[in-house]
Amino acid sequence: MAGLITTLIVTPLVGALLVSATRNYARALALIFNLITATCAFVIWRNFDSNLPGLQLVERHSWMPAIGAEYLFGVDGLSLLLVVLTSLVFPFALLAQKMDRGFCALMLITQAALYGTFTAQNFVLWFLFYEMSLIPAFLLIKIWGGEKRDRAATKFFLYTFLGSVTMLLAFLGIYLVNGTFDFSSLAELGKARDVLSGNLTWIAFAGIFLGLAVKVPLFPFHTWLPDAYEAAPTGVSMVLTGALSKMGVYGFIRLLLPLFPNEIRILGPWLLTLTVCSIVIPPLAAWAQADLKRMVAYLSINHLGYCMLGLFAATAPAVRPLDEMQAALSGVFMQIFNHGITAAALFYFVGLLEQRRGSRAIDDFGGLMQRTPLLCGWMSVVMFSSLGLPGLNGFIGEFLIFKGSFAIAAGYTALAVIGLLFTAVVFMRAMQSLFSGPLAEAAVGFPDLRASEKWTIIPVTLLMFVIGIAPQVLFNIFNATVVQMARLFA
Repeated sequence: MAGLITTLIVTPLVGALLVSATRNYARALALIFNLITATCAFVIWRNFDSNLPGLQLVERHSWMPAIGAEYLFGVDGLSLLLVVLTSLVFPFALLAQKMDRGFCALMLITQAALYGTFTAQNFVLWFLFYEMSLIPAFLLIKIWGGEKRDRAATKFFLYTFLGSVTMLLAFLGIYLVNGTFDFSSLAELGKARDVLSGNLTWIAFAGIFLGLAVKVPLFPFHTWLPDAYEAAPTGVSMVLTGALSKMGVYGFIRLLLPLFPNEIRILGPWLLTLTVCSIVIPPLAAWAQADLKRMVAYLSINHLGYCMLGLFAATAPAVRPLDEMQAALSGVFMQIFNHGITAAALFYFVGLLEQRRGSRAIDDFGGLMQRTPLLCGWMSVVMFSSLGLPGLNGFIGEFLIFKGSFAIAAGYTALAVIGLLFTAVVFMRAMQSLFSGPLAEAAVGFPDLRASEKWTIIPVTLLMFVIGIAPQVLFNIFNATVVQMARLFA
């Protein structure tokens, strides 16, 4: 069906215009447009043939032929997975808090930018959408954030903007040599090791790697994230961790790994070391946090580190059995989706606690199970999902990542498993402090989950059970894409 992807991208932009022009019911109107985009995403899913590995529903038109920039959109299994994730996270975030029209309009612009980023197949077009997400995210933190919003927003902007500049310069160099911005053409050149030559290859690799490592973020480029997530409003934190952080992982899969397979292989030990640091160090930092939101922010880095472990284990070592590569990549795709849902839900619950107490300090709570059993029960489900408990969505992705990675890079994977232990300790400490013990005096008047909050969180947590019990719902989307990518990287 022609124009589906364009409709998906344009609809939130139209919604942003209408929301900014109205004075009342801004959030309701934004949710209506989210319903339209979700319907469009569902139609794309229905028209997507999961047995075909390549791009589908391609929209291709001449745009700027003088520089090789085309209006080129399409979806494969990975793109569709992220389109579905974005369509779930944004209405969830819009329901998380009260919003005025400016807030809602910027959220819709961010949503459109994400749809464009996950479906564009030409670097110029992709980069425009990639950067388009930066401005509304910056404004959402800067205007509606907490008391440290100025510093956090500035740090977020500088890190991501400077990373984007290095990536842009690298791609300009690639274009000047090869004359194309098309992802598929560049991937073919990368497979033949013919993208660039000599030191230019390493310079371009460094530029793209830096831009994407900041966005994930990968250790040690992560220091902007805790400040940004802590200062951001609840809904924005949910979008930052649930959707925007996936842009970096997506960029590694779509850009860096296909273009520079030889460089990835040479730097494999170093890249895997950074990944292990991203898995082990953040939960230790989370353990030391007194602020719940900052704790969840550090744990988000840890879970994205699992994605990077699977990617680098599947592409960096010299010996890579095809079946294990496919297992690791399938785990990465599952983890991308599951982390987006689970991390957004964790920030939602932190927001509920902050609304009730006016504080996010772990020591300001206690004994909540006596007063708010529903809130504690559903929050426990989300925490267990983040821990990877079998039967919930977090398990299958982590299991496949470790299964594939152990067979390919056993030493690094064994070290990374330590991160699971530290994460469990952090969550157990938080659950004990929040839910157990004597009821804190300030929590005596806490209401349990309200009706609107139940309608918001229960469908999301039920989705965690559905994916945990029947993960083939998601596997069917990207299986063919995983097989194709494994053969490309082999």
